[in-house]
Amino acid sequence: MVAIGGNALLRGGGHATIAEQFDAARRLARPIAALAGTGWRIVLTHGNGPQVGFIKRRSDLVAELAPELPLLDLDMCVADSQGSIGYILASTLGGVLPAGRVTALVTHTLMDPEDPAFARPTKPIGAFYPETVARALADAHGWHVAQDAGRGWRRMVPSPRPRRVLETEAVRTLSAAGFTVIAGGGGGIPLVRAADGGLRGVEAVIDKDFTSSWLADALGAELLVVTTGVDRVAVDYGRPGRRFLDRIDVDEARRHLADGQFPEGSMGPKIRAALEFLSGGPGREVLITSPEGLAAALDGDGGTRIAATTSALTPSAGPNRGRL
Repeated sequence: MVAIGGNALLRGGGHATIAEQFDAARRLARPIAALAGTGWRIVLTHGNGPQVGFIKRRSDLVAELAPELPLLDLDMCVADSQGSIGYILASTLGGVLPAGRVTALVTHTLMDPEDPAFARPTKPIGAFYPETVARALADAHGWHVAQDAGRGWRRMVPSPRPRRVLETEAVRTLSAAGFTVIAGGGGGIPLVRAADGGLRGVEAVIDKDFTSSWLADALGAELLVVTTGVDRVAVDYGRPGRRFLDRIDVDEARRHLADGQFPEGSMGPKIRAALEFLSGGPGREVLITSPEGLAAALDGDGGTRIAATTSALTPSAGPNRGRL
């Protein structure tokens, strides 16, 4: 399972372009193709933090100019981002993998309607703003805004935990048939069960790392790769005593998490998702690295590897034909 951060494709700056997303996807395609060449079966997930915020902002602006056009809620924005990012990833991967063996799915993720996250918007989406601009937008549109890990101010939305990805069996079937599958995009379209037993979309964006962990566990994956904005995980990040972590076990990861080393707005969800995945059984491993460092990290040179125990940590993923 390879989880691609939305910021790995688009940094969320003021001059974002479609071209930069294609360029980033091409850089990611090479190490993913190399991994597939060693025999791994691969399922990809992706984030959508910048993209879904831009889609929602565009919808809000257009509604002011052309009120006859439908205003998009966040569930529709997530669906929109799944289609566009799935297209970008599938078309670039299709250029380096066997023709017709890459497929992108629109996926739906079921949540608990009583999840307390609905009352605490913590998931950053969209662009970074100066504080004054962010507060003005919040007043104008009823947003929740907050500082995002010291990088600027962003809109915050609810991010409930995933309970089930409805297309899990479809992903399993396609993967077993030899397809590289793109699924769980943006954490999945957020759904809850309605009183009549049906499903309805809600105003939320699910963290793709938790959906990736859930889906990887459900599929029985052995390796979960999480790409992010740094080559390796660090403790005391931004301080003189900063120390990078090459290989750690779950006990060390839990200690650092409890000590506040991994903020919720940045590395925290990735570490929590890694711990949840590793609790699912022996023989599992998590690799966290940057898109640029992915190829080297897969060969054992770079990245941060997390395993259930120190003895389980290995120098590299190695060839594992037919394994996920």
